[in-house]
Amino acid sequence: MKKLLAITLTVLVSLFTFSTAAFAADLAAGEQVFTANCNACHIGGNNAVMPPKTLKEDALKANLEGYKDGSKSLADAIAYQVENGKNAMPAFGGRLPADQIANVAAYVADQAENNKW
Repeated sequence: MKKLLAITLTVLVSLFTFSTAAFAADLAAGEQVFTANCNACHIGGNNAVMPPKTLKEDALKANLEGYKDGSKSLADAIAYQVENGKNAMPAFGGRLPADQIANVAAYVADQAENNKW
């Protein structure tokens, strides 16, 4: 019984440790995707094309489909926008793979939710 408990505990600790490291890596990868693809229009969380539509959380809440009505998380709403585009924002769904879209969405959400812009 003690052996089973020790194995279970080891597995749980490993899962927690690796999932935390993977999340941090996703944010770092997301920052790289942002720098390479988004920075020209959204440097510092701003919007060079439509200045009121920044990447700050209040602007995202006002403008992102799904997030403003609460049906999507911030990261999911950002991923949808990145994939499909809207108005002046081009769709990146055909240009970026799904993992890069998820990473950049997680990065932008983290920046916005933690007032890093």
